[in-house]
Amino acid sequence: MVVSSSPATPQHRKPRSAWPLFLIVAMCLAPVVFALLAYYVPSLGLRPQESTNYGALVQPQRPIPSAEALPLTTPDGQPFDLASLHGKWLLVSADASACPESCVKKLFILRNSHASQGKNVERLARIWFLTDKGTVPDKILEAYKGTHMLQADPDKLAAFLAPQASPAEREAALKAPMWIIDPLGNLMMQFPADADPISVRDDISKLIRNSRIG
Repeated sequence: MVVSSSPATPQHRKPRSAWPLFLIVAMCLAPVVFALLAYYVPSLGLRPQESTNYGALVQPQRPIPSAEALPLTTPDGQPFDLASLHGKWLLVSADASACPESCVKKLFILRNSHASQGKNVERLARIWFLTDKGTVPDKILEAYKGTHMLQADPDKLAAFLAPQASPAEREAALKAPMWIIDPLGNLMMQFPADADPISVRDDISKLIRNSRIG
């Protein structure tokens, strides 16, 4: 005797949940959203606090004054326009022409930092702003050939390099630091008094290596 069996009733499958897909998309987008928030909303405190540069960034950056606002002359009295160095990274110091030991140290650090840049050495120039009309010692002239030595009015120079310094503080504000001016002509970094030579050199190397200008 043959028993006929009725055809199996097909089972209804439950629709798949879309949540796993949403979760995967969210995980992929999370790093992008985090990065955008960190960059555009600094008040959230998502940016890392540590800085990789030794020098202090000048905020806001200050453009080089015009030749009329900051007239400069070479020691032999010839006018000099900083615009002629546009396109180069400028390593800057300022001090009296007699150049005491602290002045020599700055010139030494900047000269050696410049010389250590290898194939990029032509992308930089050195400037020493002389804050008086005295005579630079011959041994300094000889040791630091290649440095542009430019006489400047100290008050006008301080208005550019140290605008927040009071008249009583201006002399120290000019003598202590070293600065960097970028190839676009903006004062953008300041190094402290008694700066570490290796750290200064490394900062300059990073700027030159990572920059597409100058």
